[in-house]
Amino acid sequence: MNHEKLSKRLENVALHIPKGSILADIGSDHAYLPCYAVANGLCDRAIAGEVVEGPYQSALKQVKGTGLEDLIEVRKGDGLEVLKPDEATCVTIAGMGGTLIASILENGKKKLEKVERLILQPNVGALNVRNWLIDNGWELIDEDILEEDGKIYEILIAKKGDPLQPYHENKQVGLMFGPFLLKKFSDTFIKKWQHEKAHFERIIEQLDASGRSGLETKRKEMEVQISFIEEVLKR
Repeated sequence: MNHEKLSKRLENVALHIPKGSILADIGSDHAYLPCYAVANGLCDRAIAGEVVEGPYQSALKQVKGTGLEDLIEVRKGDGLEVLKPDEATCVTIAGMGGTLIASILENGKKKLEKVERLILQPNVGALNVRNWLIDNGWELIDEDILEEDGKIYEILIAKKGDPLQPYHENKQVGLMFGPFLLKKFSDTFIKKWQHEKAHFERIIEQLDASGRSGLETKRKEMEVQISFIEEVLKR
């Protein structure tokens, strides 16, 4: 992977960057995404934010190597603290857990006032991201799901708006499965939730095999999750 040929996961993230935007890629690693986006005219300018020294240096080297220093600025800092207020119009955060993504958004939400689009790719815990979006007035406008190298990823796209708009049918089910992913009902979506169901069933087996008391609540939680999945996959 490089700035000319992204991974399938990052290529999908790039598809949702609005043309003419000022991109802030948080946790940019090697800055492949902002370099690709600028080089291909997907955004006008970009900021690559990275908190870890090694990836920060890699991002600096990558931007310099592509000759895009005038259009991409690499900054070292934690989350959205690398941004000035009203600076970015599109923010991407990819390749982290959903809990961490939600924490980054929460800690830096003062920097999001002029942001028009969030493109978020949690490796796990998309539910936490959806909950944060609802709590903070961001409306989910699309979702994608894809498989790459044996792992399944979800991509969430949001704008300021009515955060409950996508959840009219069933908020609890929508939060867990993704309201747009439910409608698309792709083979990758089915595969993900078949795997999740098997995972919950293994947990129940382990709880039962442990012979410990006081695990009834945990077991019940797993059974509820399994029943949700079975109901959705019946379609």
